Amino acid sequence: MNTNYSENNHLILVGKIVSEQKYSHEIYGEKFYSFNLEVVRLSSNTDIIPITVSERLLTDVDLTIGKNVEVEGQFRSYNNYENEKNRLILTVFAKEIKETPVDVEIGKDVLTNEVTLVGYVCKKPIYRQTPFGREIADILLAVNRAYNKSDYIPCIAWGRNARFCQNIEVGTEVKIVGRVQSRTYEKKHDDGTVETRVAYEVSIASMEIAEKEENNENQNQEETV
Repeated sequence: MNTNYSENNHLILVGKIVSEQKYSHEIYGEKFYSFNLEVVRLSSNTDIIPITVSERLLTDVDLTIGKNVEVEGQFRSYNNYENEKNRLILTVFAKEIKETPVDVEIGKDVLTNEVTLVGYVCKKPIYRQTPFGREIADILLAVNRAYNKSDYIPCIAWGRNARFCQNIEVGTEVKIVGRVQSRTYEKKHDDGTVETRVAYEVSIASMEIAEKEENNENQNQEETV
């Protein structure tokens, strides 16, 4: 099992701050705040990504609206219990954050959005085709974190990657490289009202079955005997 948690889940974002900081929560006396980051795609469309950051990282960086920053961290999830239902909340947990002079509105000459995940497929991938014949597969990935915790990250594959996902069994360890994206959708409630929500997921650029480390470890042990 891969226990290098920094390699299991690593992310870099470069973008522009588009919301004020707001208080999120406190753990063991350490306060955390959240804000939204606008990240430009190569297509010039944008994703609005929520960032969670410790107060301890805010002493040397200006996080006012309009500032360009680089965020290094992890894509994490947690359950929010509301209205007697659990809802999966996704956010980028910042481990390092710094101002950057990069013109993120161009977003073409610099890496602005990349996440690497190594985790286990925890639901049977859902493969489908659009009316125009585009192949898509939805994957839910469980990524191990320290202290026996896991993050559950929804991912979406396209084309040949989507086709490849059809045959992946639950419990398979995979490595995924992609980008974090946001999209809006409408949630219809029991009373007939409709709420516009934002979903976050990883759009897969490449994926592979993770190599088993046990064989490598056994080989290394034999070589050192």
